[in-house]
Amino acid sequence: MSRTVPTTLQAMLLGGMIALAMAPNAQAETFSIKQKVQQEQGKDLPRRGMTMAEVEKRYGAPLKKLPPAGGDAPKHPTINRWEYPGYTVYFERSRVIHSVVNTPAAPAPASSSP
Repeated sequence: MSRTVPTTLQAMLLGGMIALAMAPNAQAETFSIKQKVQQEQGKDLPRRGMTMAEVEKRYGAPLKKLPPAGGDAPKHPTINRWEYPGYTVYFERSRVIHSVVNTPAAPAPASSSP
């Protein structure tokens, strides 16, 4: 019994240390999600349930219609993506399921040469 208590205590301490080490990352991720939601709420984006025809009529033709994904089984419906300036619209079959504000790609880290 005395052998189990230190092992259990060590496991709890290790778990706590891991949680603390990951906490700053979790907080930063929460902030970026919150920021993204605020950006999306401030824009006139296609709403959930709109058809492809309604989106094209109201917002015009997309810059790019990406190849469909899925559709290989009834449980995996076809997902289409249309890119517009500043946002992407996701469709399940022919209905909007989500519109997402695009975030700029992070710059590639500078490579150091020997």
